[in-house]
Amino acid sequence: MGDAAQRTMLVWCPDWPVIAADLLDGVPAHRPVAVLHANRVVASSAAARAEGVRRGLRKREAQGRCPQVITIDYDPVRDVRAFEPVLTAVEEIAASVAVLRAGVCAFAARGPARYFGGEEAAAERIVEQVAQECGVEAQIGVADGTFAALLAARAGRIIAPGQTAAFLAAMPVTTLDRPALTSLLRRLGVHTLGAFADLPPSDVLARFGLDAALAQRLAAGRDDRPLAVRQTPPELEVEERYDEPVDRVDSAAFAARALAERLHERLAGYGMAATRLAISAVTADGRELHRVWRHDGVLTAHAIADRTRWQLEGWITQRRMTAGIIALRLIPDGLVRQAGLQAGLWGDVGQERDRAHRALHRVQGILGPEAVLTAVLGGGRDPDAQATLVPWGDERVPQRPAGPWPGRLPPPSPAVVLPEPVPVQLLDASGEVLRVSARLELSAPPARLVWEGGKIEVTGWAGPWPVEEQWWDGRRTHRAARLQILLATGRALLLTLDAGQWSITLHFD
Repeated sequence: MGDAAQRTMLVWCPDWPVIAADLLDGVPAHRPVAVLHANRVVASSAAARAEGVRRGLRKREAQGRCPQVITIDYDPVRDVRAFEPVLTAVEEIAASVAVLRAGVCAFAARGPARYFGGEEAAAERIVEQVAQECGVEAQIGVADGTFAALLAARAGRIIAPGQTAAFLAAMPVTTLDRPALTSLLRRLGVHTLGAFADLPPSDVLARFGLDAALAQRLAAGRDDRPLAVRQTPPELEVEERYDEPVDRVDSAAFAARALAERLHERLAGYGMAATRLAISAVTADGRELHRVWRHDGVLTAHAIADRTRWQLEGWITQRRMTAGIIALRLIPDGLVRQAGLQAGLWGDVGQERDRAHRALHRVQGILGPEAVLTAVLGGGRDPDAQATLVPWGDERVPQRPAGPWPGRLPPPSPAVVLPEPVPVQLLDASGEVLRVSARLELSAPPARLVWEGGKIEVTGWAGPWPVEEQWWDGRRTHRAARLQILLATGRALLLTLDAGQWSITLHFD
């Protein structure tokens, strides 16, 4: 297709996470409602926005602006389940509907426009169809390309052919929904999509990488499948057949993750990545189900697994299937050459990595997902609190978000974090146990450490540093003091004084 973007018609259902909660859980969407993920607002109702509740606010700040706001947790599975009837209604009019995310789907405008006598007439017919079949409000946008069509849908506009670049030019770069990239662009003085589109593409690719190159093409209103998009070779498709039909949500989640990992590894072996994903399923009674998911950037292994799981759970919970799934196939589309693959723990993509991953999958299949854990670094004041163990293959999200943590230990990082603190005695020159006052003053300089049945001379020390956590909760408050010492043997340790007891928690050697 080159640089000529396809005329795209896009259906957008505003505030979909709120609407989905209304449809499935009975949450009153007409009242102030905020949907939270990681303690931040990701969606809100019109009534909540009228009170100042916006995306990105923390829960406490949102409640401060609107004390009567109803807060609910973000649930992508719920969103997909509720969106399935809307897709069915749209598919009665349009063919080859692609899902961008729950609440948003797109398709080529040419077919419906020719059938109904124009893009405007087709848009009105689809809005009416969704309202009648699902009782849901929808807005339609038409433009050259999916990204521009989404922005047009939010404005309720139909952009004339050839005018998409002009429509996008004055919009802020934040509409790209890539916070890290847009923050950097704004610091460099690039504030609009037009200014970003005018940068030399080769420099954008070299300086910011593949995802930024994709974003620049979106900003320019050109085709959103850059860098030699190819037709999918048959050998890149992955398929799995099941002896026992898959008809439960938990079984579907496990099947989705295993097949998604295979697809991602196969793409990586060819040095490629996908921007779209087709999911096909065959049920035990011979019925075929098909859905296409679209993505503005490249699909990671987690993104493939999530979309596959959401779709399977949507089919199962919406009773689109009259029998369990006996075959599942994932078909990558919109392929791009993926440069700069990072070496993994078992080397680059290849047989060693594949064999290791298969072994881990086999262990999880026998013993369960929790049998294979990986560590993810996050935030926290102590190194032992900064590591979160997550099942291998799950999204690697730390329990505590990274960021500035007052009282966090400065670098260098310790060489050993003990699983359990080792009780010791820290003595001064007269043999008395050291104490720390409320003003964080040592009762005397440390002189000897009683450890493993002997006394070791202390040749250097630093601190103490306070630790005071959850001071607002009398039942959970925690106070301690930390002290770093250097022993005559050359070992460097971190000691913690907690409830009157000194303990070794870290080794720096």
